[in-house]
Amino acid sequence: MAEDLGDKTEAPTPQRRTKAREQGNIPRSQDLNAAVLLLGFMVLLDFFGKDLVRVMGEIMQSLLGPQSLSHLTSTGIQSLLLNITLLVGRAMLPLLAGVVLLAVVINLIQVGFFASAQRLQPNLNALNPVKGLGRIFGKKEALTKTALSAAKLVLVAWVAYRAVLDRMDTIVTIQQYDFLQIFGIGADVVYWLAIRLGIVLVILAIIDYVWQRRKHERELKMTKQEVKDDMKRMEGDPQIKARRRDIARQIALRRAKQDVPTADVVVTNPTHFAVALKYDADRMRAPRVVAKGADFLAMRIREIAAIHGIPILERPPLARGLYKLVDVGQEIPEQFYTAIAEILAYVYELTGKHQKVAS
Repeated sequence: MAEDLGDKTEAPTPQRRTKAREQGNIPRSQDLNAAVLLLGFMVLLDFFGKDLVRVMGEIMQSLLGPQSLSHLTSTGIQSLLLNITLLVGRAMLPLLAGVVLLAVVINLIQVGFFASAQRLQPNLNALNPVKGLGRIFGKKEALTKTALSAAKLVLVAWVAYRAVLDRMDTIVTIQQYDFLQIFGIGADVVYWLAIRLGIVLVILAIIDYVWQRRKHERELKMTKQEVKDDMKRMEGDPQIKARRRDIARQIALRRAKQDVPTADVVVTNPTHFAVALKYDADRMRAPRVVAKGADFLAMRIREIAAIHGIPILERPPLARGLYKLVDVGQEIPEQFYTAIAEILAYVYELTGKHQKVAS
């Protein structure tokens, strides 16, 4: 009944997966990117933040110190701005490089190496407010996602509240400290708040990524008829393939009818393979395969050989080796010389022919 109703119960074919990927339809979680970047930035800040604070202190001292008035000339201001830019850039470089590397790695983990020109093309339907509202309120899945987003917001707010509450004893006594101490306490509170939020957001984002992958798999599922159609496109229509096989068999059979009567001997498996060999010492360096076939064609080669009085010898290993390694029209490889020479010598003695056999 599933097939009759067209239910999508079948796993997607490789062709469908490839087409979806080319269209940019790849499971990914934007939340995972943001969460990893937030947590990664805070960890990097723990390693490289001291140098940044030191540089900012030097800049503040340069701007607010007793020698700051000496920079009021146009040349002095330009030199000061250039120096500040270089100092801040040098201090921020490890942080920025680390964040860029994290962004690249997390995207590679999610989607791999991928670029789609179709995703860059403008899509005016995406600007339609009616469809936008329909996506938000018109589907059960969209409503579920909205509810999950609200639940995540509540969870994040609760984690932030707990993080601040754990430092509440320090916060309420903050007026007892000087400015630098207050700044340090505030930075510490914000840092550990961001770390906790980052960990929670990464966990939620991983769950979202798993959900996105499952959703993607559901969307790619196919009906039985779609699978059949895809397989036809990938492998070709079975009727056309059968017709091609028939044509190839007819061509091979016509060629066998012409070439087998000229052969000196037919070597068989005895039933699965048949190879017709011909040797002319004046024109060939070694015996040549003039026809070969398997199953039905092998049977026809034996019939043609019997009609024309061509000797048929059962040599199963030799027949299999010649069939697999030598194409029609090619001379036999040296590894078969001895075996073929013995067969031809026997055939020539049997038929009364006299020829110098390659050895």
